[in-house]
Amino acid sequence: MVLGLITLAITILSLLGLIVSVKTKNFFAAGFAFVTVAVFGWFSVRTLFAIIFTGGGGVVA
Repeated sequence: MVLGLITLAITILSLLGLIVSVKTKNFFAAGFAFVTVAVFGWFSVRTLFAIIFTGGGGVVA
C-alpha cells in the first residue's frame, strides 16, 4: 500500500513539473516529465488496484 502511495505522490509531483515545463516552453523537460507521469502513473494505478480489489500481492490478469 505504501509503495502505491509513494508512486502516486511521484506522479502528482511530476504532473506539476510537466505543467511548469510546458508553460516555460522547456520541451525536453516536458518529455521526461511526460514519460515519468506515464510510467509511474500506470504503476501506481495498477498497484493500488491490485491491493484494493484483489486483496494483496497477486498478479492482476
